[in-house]
Amino acid sequence: MTNQEEHITSEEARGGSKDHVVRYVLGISLVLVVIGMLVVLVL
Repeated sequence: MTNQEEHITSEEARGGSKDHVVRYVLGISLVLVVIGMLVVLVL
């Protein structure tokens, strides 16, 4: 058996990109949910 360490880059370890798309999607969906709840409460 070999006990060699495997070195990978941060991009490979992350498994994705550095885009902040998820942050925007979550923020927009949160705003839409709050607006929807306010509409339900008013009606």
